[in-house]
Amino acid sequence: MANSNFVAGKTSPGLVQKGITDAVWSAIIAFGMFVLYIGLKTDQNIDNKLIIVQRWGLLAAIVAIVAVGRFVITVFWQPALAARKAAKAKVAPVEVAPGFLAKNFNKIALVFLLVYPLGALALFGPQGSLTYVDNFGIQILIYVMLAWGLNIVVGLAGLLDLGYVAFYAVGAYSYALLSSHFGLSFWILLPLSGIFAGLWGMILGFPVLRLRGDYLAIVTLAFGEIIRIVLTNWTDVTKGSFGISNITKASMFGIYTFDLKDPHNFMRTFGLATSSAWYKIFLFYVILALCALTAYVTIRLRRMPIGRAWEALREDEIACRSLGINTVTTKLTAFATGAMFGGFAGSFFAARQGFVSPESFVFLESAVILAIVVLGGMGSLKGIAIAAIAMIGGTELLRDMSFLKIIFGEDFTPELYRMLIFGLAMVVVMLVKPRGFVGTREPTAFLKERKAVSGSFTKEGHG
Repeated sequence: MANSNFVAGKTSPGLVQKGITDAVWSAIIAFGMFVLYIGLKTDQNIDNKLIIVQRWGLLAAIVAIVAVGRFVITVFWQPALAARKAAKAKVAPVEVAPGFLAKNFNKIALVFLLVYPLGALALFGPQGSLTYVDNFGIQILIYVMLAWGLNIVVGLAGLLDLGYVAFYAVGAYSYALLSSHFGLSFWILLPLSGIFAGLWGMILGFPVLRLRGDYLAIVTLAFGEIIRIVLTNWTDVTKGSFGISNITKASMFGIYTFDLKDPHNFMRTFGLATSSAWYKIFLFYVILALCALTAYVTIRLRRMPIGRAWEALREDEIACRSLGINTVTTKLTAFATGAMFGGFAGSFFAARQGFVSPESFVFLESAVILAIVVLGGMGSLKGIAIAAIAMIGGTELLRDMSFLKIIFGEDFTPELYRMLIFGLAMVVVMLVKPRGFVGTREPTAFLKERKAVSGSFTKEGHG
């Protein structure tokens, strides 16, 4: 039932009073949080003495924005969302005749991705296209692949994993060490790195077979930190915090290389301008193929008995066990499969960067990947891809926020507030779409008629 204080677009005096109260408290909390962070700033004068610069105007503007925003949310936004949720909390049949865009979305997206690097190359030239191909293309696709791999563990099997970055690190260091010491090529090390990461996924799976929920999250978090600490302190093998550099680049199936000293260099063979953009374009198509493989395997596995066992485990482990499903093998296969795709992404990351170090595999990476899965909608490949574009592409776009100086003055340093603005944007998104961008699910098994189930009928966090 919708909020009684919000009827036919009208607000009651009680709701307005509540909005004013919330706005006042939000303003007080915002002032306490930002008075030292924004209101006061340390600087140096001409005598190189440390002085405190007062920015009360900027602080007042931010507090006012918080207060007005809270008032709008309480009086207008939340009641409207409650009414909308009540209207949609029902089982609705899937549209029989979807629109052209919905029907052909995957094909359109695939065609766009195939021509994207070539279009950037044609518009901006070899050097100018580097930012668009590497920072916005390859970087986003790496996180799409990682999130799809974690989606098997979290979204399908319902096992909260906070140490997924460990498998990412295993794949990267497997590639770096084996290529440096044994001279193996990228195409041999790519599957090997995935296999090694999958084995580590099984190693993690065995001690956590009896754990669920928060306890499982704590153990997986500890596992991720153990891997990072080992990589930092095992200096004889991993070179510690100095990392491993000069990692062998990927070759074009062993026929052409991207090494300028090699006689079979790709650019010299085809008479192209010397630029690293060609290598980045090649890597773009490689990671695109890996993402397509991840999506295909996930879709196929979900329709198989093991995929349905994962979903049964996610909904209720006790009922799953009572049906005769072996929860031990079900959990191990989920951990191993998700870890394998993390290993693939890690080996690709090492080939792309040419350098790996423990600083690239901190807990924040696991948190970002998990946030992408939750933001997109657990179990939804399409929603997770959209969330990866929003999160990773959004952070890249916010690197240049000089336009904010027009609002807050020339002394404002926008780079320092990039993650603050991005975090606030994520909070707003989760308020609007608490179950992710894709809030409906189509069960793999259905009777007579395929139906889309609203997220309101499922467990919180499972979509």
